Parts: sequence; structure tokens; C-alpha cells
Amino acid sequence: MSTTTASRRAGNPWLMLALATIGFAVNFWAWALISPLGALYLKQGADSPLGLLSQSEVALMVAVPVLVGSLGRIIVGALTDRFGGRVMFPIVSGATIVPVLFLAFFALDSYSLMLFGGFFLGIAGTAFAVGVPFVNAWFPPEKRGLAVGIFGAGMGGTAISALTTVPLSEDLGRTAPFLITAAVLAVYAVVAWLVMRDAPGRVAPTTSLATRLAANARLPITWQACVLYAVAFGGYVAFSVFLPTYLKTAHGLEPADAANRMAGFVVVAVVMRPIGGWLSDQLGSIPVLATAFGTVAACAAIAAQNPPVTSADGSNLTLGTGAFLVMAAALGAGSGATFALIAHSTEPARVGGVTGLVGAAGGLGGFVPPLLMGWLYGQTESYGIGLWLLAVTAALTLALTLLVVRRTAAASAATVAA
Repeated sequence: MSTTTASRRAGNPWLMLALATIGFAVNFWAWALISPLGALYLKQGADSPLGLLSQSEVALMVAVPVLVGSLGRIIVGALTDRFGGRVMFPIVSGATIVPVLFLAFFALDSYSLMLFGGFFLGIAGTAFAVGVPFVNAWFPPEKRGLAVGIFGAGMGGTAISALTTVPLSEDLGRTAPFLITAAVLAVYAVVAWLVMRDAPGRVAPTTSLATRLAANARLPITWQACVLYAVAFGGYVAFSVFLPTYLKTAHGLEPADAANRMAGFVVVAVVMRPIGGWLSDQLGSIPVLATAFGTVAACAAIAAQNPPVTSADGSNLTLGTGAFLVMAAALGAGSGATFALIAHSTEPARVGGVTGLVGAAGGLGGFVPPLLMGWLYGQTESYGIGLWLLAVTAALTLALTLLVVRRTAAASAATVAA
């Protein structure tokens, strides 16, 4: 029986990609539920359910799920190599329902319980480490950059949260966005269990989890991709959780307006992620990554000058808004190119483990900046220093890409091909 016939019987690759992308989006929707509430609580001040919160307290509240989701990817990625995405997607989605309901019914009036619930809400962020090896196994090498990039567009789930959380809270009650998300997660978990199939010929590793993690961590491409993804995806995550607070504080926008602009940032990044993967298939990952990091450095330097994000009549695209949108495009393309690099330079049986480590680095890259931005604002009443630090970091990552990663990628790709 031919490979094509076997694939058709086991499942359609594009259907599997669609299911994985939807699962990623749904879980990221849940992962980002707390973020839009940060600007709302700052607006309400002492009248908010949690009382008067500082910038640092809000930054910690929105960043905790990012931290847990990041570190959890290390384990979940390795478990996906062992058990497959068909098992892990329903497990992660089902487990996320618990903290979502906890937040809805017990935590909305308590800052400490919000932190506790947000900790376990991080489970949703581990879905990324399930989807990449699952999708990667379904496609041949020349299409993996595009396929993984399309899957990565599921990070647009944060846009769903940005657009719906505040309006639903104000119109239907505080618990509404959490209850709706829990219901969607439950439906997806059932559908994934019934319809999803792992790729034909998938071979589960037989070595221990610790052995696989250690072996994957020793690969040069792993730690280098960790740095690239910490800046590219970490930058995206940092802005997707902190941008509403930044726009409210630095530019005086209303919470709903700030959340809508964050959603626009997310949409641009989401659209560019599969494009970054596709361009990497066509041109190679290194040129795409170099262009992305150079663009981020330039846009962050512009944003550090605090140009206006709204015009006097609200009708024109301003320099500040343009800088953030172009930066979003670069971060999205860079995120897609990073996993195209992994797909082209890593043995298929190791993709899950490497993805877990790299995904953790990306999430950690998104955890630190909101805390740093909140702390710096508390010290200086300006976000300029934080944005300058991003510009310098992106420039250094550009140098790493051209001087080190280029050579490692060429050697790794040759080894995988052999």
C-alpha cells in the first residue's frame, strides 16, 4: 500500500492542520483571558473588584499564565513525542477548563486568587508544544515551514480574547467570557478526541523523558532557536498581554479602544506568521529572520520616542501606530521562520522535545518584559527605556542570526538530510 493511500486512510493532512490550528487558537483564547482585564482594573482604580492595583501588580497578574505556559511546554512537548497530539490536545484542552471556571466563580474579587488561577491557566499555553510536532509529522520537509506557520496563526486566539473579554464582561457580566471559553474548550476536546489522528508511521521514542530532554538541550540548534524565539515570539506575547496597559497609561486610551488596538497588533502578527514560514521554505529561514529582527530593532527605537498613536481627528495612521503594526508583522514573520528553521534542521522524532524547549524560551521571553516595563514605569514614569532595551536586544539577535545561526542551520540541515 502506498504512503499516499495510507495517509488518506489515517487522515487528511490539511484537516489535521485545521484541527490543530483551531485547538491552538481556542487554548490561546483561554490563555489570554486575564490580559484585557488589566487595563479595565487600572481604569476603575480603587473601585475595581481587586481594589487599587499598581502597574507592577497588574503586570504580574497578566504575566503569570505566560510563565507557566512557557515552562510547561518543556514537559508537554516531550510527552507529545511519546503519546502523540491526538491524545495530548484533548488532555490540555480539558485540563484548561478547570482554571477557567475557577477564575469565573472564585477569583474575580481577589488578587491572590487571580494569581493562583492564572498560574494554572498557563496550562493552555502548552498547546503550542503539542501542535508543532503533530503538524510537522503530517507534512514533507518542503512544506513544513508553511504548515507550521499556518498552525502558528492560531496564536490569534489572543485577539479573540482582546476583542471579546471586556465587552462580554460589561454587557453580560464578569463571568461571561470565562464560561463561554470553557464551553468552547469542552466542545473542542471532544471533537479532537473523536476526529484527530496522528500521522502514519509515527514512532514513539523509547528512552526516558529525562534522557530525551537532555539530548535535545545539547543540540546547538536548540539553544540558538531558543534565543531567536525568545525575542520574536516573546516580543509578540509581551505586547499582546501588556499593550492594553501601555496604551491606557502612556496614551490615555479607553480600555475597549486599547484592547481593540492590541487585537489589531495580534491580527497582523498572526497573518505574517504563515507568510514567514512560507518565505522560509522559498528563501531559507536566515534571510527572513535577519529582516525580521532588523525591522523590530528599528520600530522599537521609533516607539521609544513615544510618538502619538492617535491623530487629532482620529482618522489618520500615526507614526506610533505604524511602528507597532510593522513591528507586529516582523515579530510574526520571525516566529514563523524560527519554527521553519527547526523543521528543516531537526530530526522528526525530536521535533516535539525541541519545540517544547524553544516554546518555553519564547514564553519566558514574553513573561519578563511586562514585569520589566511595569517596574521601569514605576521608577521613571516612562516606557522609553524598556522599548530601547527591546531595540538593542533585537539588534544583538540579528547579529547572532547572521554570525552563528547561519552556520549551525547549514550543518544541522545537512545532518538531517543524510
